[in-house]
Amino acid sequence: MTKVDRDDRERLVPLLVEADESELIVREYLHEGDLFEVVNPNEQVIGVALVVPTENPDTKEIKNIALTPDARGHGYGRRMIDYLCEHYAPAGVAQMLVGTANSSIDNLIFYQKVGFRMHAIKHGFFDAYPEPIVEHGIQARDMVMLVRDI
Repeated sequence: MTKVDRDDRERLVPLLVEADESELIVREYLHEGDLFEVVNPNEQVIGVALVVPTENPDTKEIKNIALTPDARGHGYGRRMIDYLCEHYAPAGVAQMLVGTANSSIDNLIFYQKVGFRMHAIKHGFFDAYPEPIVEHGIQARDMVMLVRDI
């Protein structure tokens, strides 16, 4: 994973939208925190992760993490999470937070498999999105926050 300069983030919006279905919302936080990209041997970007600070100085939040559809299911997501934890640990970060929609069943499974535990629920988080998000026949309404100790 390599860090992306703030002035070079625009090109990654289409991939960030894979994880957060509202381009409008993605653009609101595009220039916050640290953005990382994963490039395959053919020099194609196959993954991104945007990490932002929280109110707690020893906690960072993975605000957005996405892989191209053909890169999913090959261990890249797990390696990205592990890399981010290893990257921030020397700076005194003790916990990583991540949030996903109540309807994102596959994400809830994935995050728990890579060491995250349920932490909190942000009720009504997705109610402000311009278009409703529906997955598995369930409307996204709440953000489920998960935490992993580093």
